[in-house]
Amino acid sequence: MSAKPPVSAGALLKHRAFLFFLLSRSLSRFSSQIAAVAIGWQIYDLTGSAFALGMVGLVQFLPTALLVFVAGHAADRYERKRVVQLCQLAEAATALYLAVSTYYGAVGEVQIFVATFVLGIAGAFESPTTAALLPLIAPEGSLQRATAVSSGAAQIATITGPALGGFAYAIAPHIAYGIMVLFWILGMIFTGVIRPRPQAIPKADDDDIYAGVRFIRSNPAILGTISLDLFAVLLGGVTALLPIYARDILQTGPMGLGVLRAAPAVGALVMTMVLARHAINRRVGMRMFQSVIVFGIATVAFALSHWMWLSVASLAILGAADTISVVIRFSLVQLATPDEMRGRVGAVNFLFINASNQLGQFESGLTAALFGAMPAAVLGGVGTIAVALLWMKLFPSLRKVERLE
Repeated sequence: MSAKPPVSAGALLKHRAFLFFLLSRSLSRFSSQIAAVAIGWQIYDLTGSAFALGMVGLVQFLPTALLVFVAGHAADRYERKRVVQLCQLAEAATALYLAVSTYYGAVGEVQIFVATFVLGIAGAFESPTTAALLPLIAPEGSLQRATAVSSGAAQIATITGPALGGFAYAIAPHIAYGIMVLFWILGMIFTGVIRPRPQAIPKADDDDIYAGVRFIRSNPAILGTISLDLFAVLLGGVTALLPIYARDILQTGPMGLGVLRAAPAVGALVMTMVLARHAINRRVGMRMFQSVIVFGIATVAFALSHWMWLSVASLAILGAADTISVVIRFSLVQLATPDEMRGRVGAVNFLFINASNQLGQFESGLTAALFGAMPAAVLGGVGTIAVALLWMKLFPSLRKVERLE
């Protein structure tokens, strides 16, 4: 029997469950990006400290590290869309707290860190569960294309989210948090109407919360993929320094910060449009390494820039390169993982992703406090390139991966 032809991007958007999934994920991403602008600017405005900016990333990462195995087990044991809904409800409640406390002038550094910690707890459960939900929604044989379309929809929210967040914060900080409440509630509603295929429940003898770790360790290609993202983005993450670049180097304000945060998403959206129409069909392992190297080069270009146009262009290229890596990584991990283990494997994967993004934010803030923002960003970009070259030698099986689907 011949395999079914892959579903086109247009046909995917007519798939009811996939459409509701896109809406829910985009609204959650929208709120998260507004939070990044509002919390980042507010904490820097209150403290004037690069170290405090880095601490935001560390505080948000800690729940992921502490709850990684519990979150993965929950995604495999319980109905995934219900887990996502509970997370979105918790995020909306936290945003409401920030909105009210900011409106009454009762918010301080401690309250922001506590709210960030709660958002980290919700994200620790929501992200791996959402990732495990997508293979139950995407039509058979179309996971790579569905991943690209899903990433593109999220990037649209990522583009408009920071810009709207900066604009709303410039009017009044509590308005930005109020918008987050609205979008998380809407996302919860759309999640509730999704009708995925039945998920596989782990058998009694395969219900170990650490099974995801063992599975990853036994698969060199997946181990190399996840660890590459960890160390490359850990070194190359410059998003934590954007408030410093916006105010002190590029001489702009909250609106400029929103534009800078949106720039990677613009590049990512363009790339996801390309990948939605033209899937990567050969040498996917090498393409992932190449994209990480381009990511590092773009980071260095941004670090050295004193011009807004060059900074925005560098961040856009950075976002496009990262999207290639994300689509390949997500597709490779999901296709190689049995459904009854996708939550636990996805939780470990999410731990590595959060470690790279949020610990990277802490690392960038710390090195910027010690050496200055520009040297910290340059060192991070160079380190990313070095890690990609080293991983090509350490994981030859990953470099030789030819196809995904």
